[in-house]
Amino acid sequence: MLGAITRIARCTGDNPPMDIDAEAVAAETRAWVNRAVIGLNLCPFAKAAQVKELIRYVVSDASDEESLMATLCEEMQRLVDTPATEIETTLVIHPRVLNDFADFNDFLGAAEDVVGEMGLDGVLQVAAFHPEFQFGGTEPDDITNATNRSPWPTLHLLREDSITKAVDSFPDPDSIYETNMRTMETLGAAGWLVLQQACKRDAKGS
Repeated sequence: MLGAITRIARCTGDNPPMDIDAEAVAAETRAWVNRAVIGLNLCPFAKAAQVKELIRYVVSDASDEESLMATLCEEMQRLVDTPATEIETTLVIHPRVLNDFADFNDFLGAAEDVVGEMGLDGVLQVAAFHPEFQFGGTEPDDITNATNRSPWPTLHLLREDSITKAVDSFPDPDSIYETNMRTMETLGAAGWLVLQQACKRDAKGS
C-alpha cells in the first residue's frame, strides 16, 4: 500500500536490537510532512504527492552504515522500476543509525556516489533531513536549520524529472530557499517546538 509504512529489517553487527516502533516512527514523520513541509509550505510541491498517497515511507532497522546503504540501493532501484503514478518519492527513515549529524553528512556523500555507480545520475537525487541538521556557516541553534530538521534521520529519494517539472511550473523557484528562511525566522524557536510537539501528538493519535 503506497503512502503506508514499510518496515525493512536488516539488523547486523553486535549491537542488541533497539525497540523501534516502525508505525510510530512513520506516523511522526508523516505528521512532520503535513505540519512542517506542507503546512509551512517549505516545499510547494509536496502536498500533491502526500494527498495522492504517492510518498513511500520506509522505516529501516539498519544498525550500521553498510546495511543502511543496502536498503538505500534497494529503494532507489524500486523507485526507478515503479511508475511515478504509484510511487512519486521515497523517504528512507533510519532511527537506529547515523544519529550524529556529522556521520550522517559523511554518509550522504557516499550515497550520492552510489547514485552514480548505479547509473542513476540525472535520474534520482538524494536529499537530507535530520534532527540535528545544520547548514554550513550556521550555529546549531540557528532556527533556519529547522527547514531540514526531521523527527528522525531521513534520506529522501527524488526523481529528477519530477523536480524539473515542479520547478518549471513554479513562477520563481529560486525564491523558495529565502522564503523558507524567513518563514522559520518568523516562526521562531518557540513556534518550532510547538510544531514538533504537535507532530508527536498527531503520531500518537494516528
